[in-house]
Amino acid sequence: MEPAQKIRDAVSEVARLRLQARENPALGAAVAEVKRLQSHRFAGTYADMLDGGPYRAAAHFFLHELYGDADYSERDAQFSRIAGALQRLFPRQVTGAAVSLAQLHALTERLDHAMGLAWADDAAPHPDAPAARYSRAWRAVARRAERRAQLARVLEIGGELQRLTHTPGLRLMLKMMRAPAVAAGMGALQRFLEAGFDTFAALAREPGGADRFLRVIDERESALIELLFDADVVACETKLARLLGPDH
Repeated sequence: MEPAQKIRDAVSEVARLRLQARENPALGAAVAEVKRLQSHRFAGTYADMLDGGPYRAAAHFFLHELYGDADYSERDAQFSRIAGALQRLFPRQVTGAAVSLAQLHALTERLDHAMGLAWADDAAPHPDAPAARYSRAWRAVARRAERRAQLARVLEIGGELQRLTHTPGLRLMLKMMRAPAVAAGMGALQRFLEAGFDTFAALAREPGGADRFLRVIDERESALIELLFDADVVACETKLARLLGPDH
C-alpha cells in the first residue's frame, strides 16, 4: 500500500472512533479521562527528565506530541490532506515519519477507545481511586501484543526523527516551508516536523544522546506494560497511583 493511502486509512479510523465517542457522551467522557490519566502517568514516569537535564526538551516533545491528551485532529487532518504531496515532494524519511505518526495515532485511539469502554462499564463502587479503576480497565482490555506494538511505533518515530537530522538540507527546507505551510492551513503539521527535527538535532549534539533517550523510553514503558499486566493487583495500583501523583 502506498504511504499516502496508509496515512488516509489511519486518519479515517481515528475520525470514526472519535465520532463514536462524541455520539456517546458517557463513552466520550471515559475516553477523555483515560487520556488525561495517561498524560499524567507519563509526566510521573519521566519527572526526572521533564524537570531538567539534557533530555528535558525531548521528554516534553514526547509528552506533548505523542503521549499527551491534546486533540490532534487538526494535525491528523493536515497529514491526510497532504498525504500525496508528502510522498511526492519530501524525502523518504519525512514520509516514513508521517506514516508512522498516523498509524501510531490510529493504534492509540483504538486502545484508548477500548479503555474508555471498559472504564465506562466498570461496575465497582464509585467513587474509586483512578489508579485502581485504570488498572482494571487495562486488564479487561488486555491486548498485550498491541501495547508492545504501540511502544515499538513510538520508538520507530523517534528513530525516524533522529535519522531526519542527518538528511542534508532538510532543516533549511523546513524553514523555507514555514510561511507557505501556515498560509495553506498546515501549521500544526509544520510545527510537529520542526519540533521533532530540532529536538533530535539537539540530542545528536551529545554523542549517543538520542539512542540513550530512546533506550530510557523503551525500558520504562516496557516495565510499565509488564507491571500493568503481571504484577500483584495491590502493587500495580500502588505504583500507578504514585506515578499519577497526589491529586489522583
